[in-house]
Amino acid sequence: MNPPSHRLPDFPEPTLVAVNGVELEVFEAGRHNAGRPVVLCHGWPEHAYSWRHQVPALVAAGYHVIVPNQRGYGGSSRPADVTEYDIEHLSGDLVALLDHYGYEDATFVGHDWGAFVVWGLTLLHPHRVNRVINLSLPYQERGERPWIEVMEEALGGDFYFVHFNRRPGVADAVLDENASRFLRNLYRKNEPLRAPEPGMALMQLARAEVPLGEPVMSDAELAVFVAAFEATGFTGSINWYRNLDRNWRLLADVDPVVKQPALMIYGSRDMVARSERLAELVPDVDVVDLDCGHWIQQELPEETNRMILTWLAQQDAT
Repeated sequence: MNPPSHRLPDFPEPTLVAVNGVELEVFEAGRHNAGRPVVLCHGWPEHAYSWRHQVPALVAAGYHVIVPNQRGYGGSSRPADVTEYDIEHLSGDLVALLDHYGYEDATFVGHDWGAFVVWGLTLLHPHRVNRVINLSLPYQERGERPWIEVMEEALGGDFYFVHFNRRPGVADAVLDENASRFLRNLYRKNEPLRAPEPGMALMQLARAEVPLGEPVMSDAELAVFVAAFEATGFTGSINWYRNLDRNWRLLADVDPVVKQPALMIYGSRDMVARSERLAELVPDVDVVDLDCGHWIQQELPEETNRMILTWLAQQDAT
């Protein structure tokens, strides 16, 4: 485990909070707005700092904003046991975080893997979630067969979800060795369309000399992500992927319908598949599109803030 990060540009000071058998590095703002909590949950391979554009806007709108580096990331604990990164543990961390701040429930906002955790939290602990806002990753319907098994059959062994599970440690080593280049090459927008190449795409990306498209963030912002992953390595964060089939089993007996009001924000150029049955599984959902790729809240921060704040205001008015 690392000590809290050094001061990040335009971001709150971190504190370490003991929750659920681990410590989370938490960035908090707007405590004077106590009673209106919003918890922001990052994705992979991200950091709490990915919400840097949303924190001041939410505080100004009257919310108490809580932004953890989730387990495996930044200055938070990185347990050695792979199973400690399943949805039970990840959602348990967030429940314990609410307990720490004295809240019965909160609005949860997730992006990418953070969205998966927020959907899972809402199923496993429905009384702790009052509203859901998720970016990029829609609710993932639990089919009749485990997710990795289905992906392997449809997409092959080199698909990164499958590769992470079937060849543990291989991709981790390549990403660790090339952390700066990998993150520089990954955080891009307006990339030209190109035919897929054989092999494991993320390992190739980590070794690619020249990035495509345009950078999503400044060099100073990117340096925050690079420093974090150079310090921790990627294994803790990749272990989230290694629990996908375990999560499938853990979610077997819960009510699969999300009852809370929800906002789903898609990027129109995002490669993540949309849900055709979202409205059936999340009946009280509003869906919006932004003209961007996968890194929605970093690519179009002002538009993202406007969508989130407008929707929250509408919910508060009802």
